[in-house]
Amino acid sequence: MIGALKKQWAAHRLKDPRFAMLLQEQNQELVSLDCETTSLNVRDAELLSIGAVKIRGQRILSSESFYVLVRPERKPDAGSVRIHGLRPRDVSDGLAPQDAVTRLLDFIGGRPLVGYYLEYDVAILNKYVQPLTGIKLPNRQIEVSGRYYDYKLRQNPDSNVDLRLATLVDDLRVPALPRHDALNDAITASMLYLALKKRGFG
Repeated sequence: MIGALKKQWAAHRLKDPRFAMLLQEQNQELVSLDCETTSLNVRDAELLSIGAVKIRGQRILSSESFYVLVRPERKPDAGSVRIHGLRPRDVSDGLAPQDAVTRLLDFIGGRPLVGYYLEYDVAILNKYVQPLTGIKLPNRQIEVSGRYYDYKLRQNPDSNVDLRLATLVDDLRVPALPRHDALNDAITASMLYLALKKRGFG
């Protein structure tokens, strides 16, 4: 009932009918998502790149992936470049943020979202999504670190769970891809999700 009311409210607030697909949940597929940004502070951060990949059943649809570079208003500083390797010249020809986000919304539609610390990525995206659509991302969210936490506590209720990405990758035995690349990180999150799903925590 609450979900139906939320959808009704979101439909009323929607600025543009072309984004109505966000409210039509598509549970046969998921989208794993990651963003690279200029800062870890949501208020100040700007998008630099967005990566996403679809998941259908037990398969990662790498042929149906999404990746864009985004042109920020302010050039990435040296500290930001050290983390993700995206230099000012790399993003200078990127898409305008609203264009990049519009393309992303077309890609994800009403599919649930998967990610590692997904709350941060969604908060960044909502800075662009809400002015564009009139609503925040309504998609159901699946947090990989939360599923892993539940998995480890089931094994040992008194354990102190290490939620660092490298720990999850090692413990769940998924391939370690180069980090701080939005598409690689989205694929990594999708592999972690499927590994947890096989263990009964999907």
